[in-house]
Amino acid sequence: MTETRAPRRGRLAGKTAIVTGGGSGFGAGIASKFAAEGASVMVADIDAESAAAVAAEIGGRAQTVDVADGESMAGLARAALAAWDRMDILVNNAGITHRRGPLEEVDEDAFDRVFAVNCKSVYLAARALVPAMKATGGGAILNMASTAGISPRTGLNWYNASKGWMITATKTMAVELAEAGIRVNALAPVAGDTPLLPQFLGEDTPQMRAKFLATIPLGRFSTPADMGNAAVFLCSDEASMITGAVLEVDGGRCI
Repeated sequence: MTETRAPRRGRLAGKTAIVTGGGSGFGAGIASKFAAEGASVMVADIDAESAAAVAAEIGGRAQTVDVADGESMAGLARAALAAWDRMDILVNNAGITHRRGPLEEVDEDAFDRVFAVNCKSVYLAARALVPAMKATGGGAILNMASTAGISPRTGLNWYNASKGWMITATKTMAVELAEAGIRVNALAPVAGDTPLLPQFLGEDTPQMRAKFLATIPLGRFSTPADMGNAAVFLCSDEASMITGAVLEVDGGRCI
């Protein structure tokens, strides 16, 4: 059934948006900011309860999805198009990492899962949703990269590599999809105080946090609000001449 609601105001007014991994962390911050700026938002997450909670808070829709599974992503696309009949914004935010440690000690299952969730998901999302975006004359895709793909830290080798892949995927998608009026950009945050932080740190102690923060010139972690603010800009008409960009939202970490 097509969704009907009173007209919204804001920089994303009248636009529809899917945010994967929207049930927590940066994804929840992006979904919240999108809704505040007038978008109709589908919060997609493998954790149905978290997705429902965020959707209820922002007045959006929830959809349970495994971004690494093709049929699950096709179901996400069907749900979005049934709700809205169009697709304007796709945020590929869902991501995981592996346990911090020497690269040769990361087991194969962990490696495969990182690349399935962080990389294959972008392919599956494009296959499921780009045709709908082309059919409506364009849109915006935002990929969640990381400072790890620009200035890698030791101990997270295969996660770093997956985010380097995301940066290259963003640029090549931008080139190919420009003709269809679809812009593709990426955000590169430094770590935030999200569910992934303990894995990035190895052990979440005040000492490890202080050591990590000492590498960030502005002296703090990225926040969900930081990601939401940057995401709204890149997905709005204000950024209509920006595609293939990787915006570092990292407090100076990559300088």
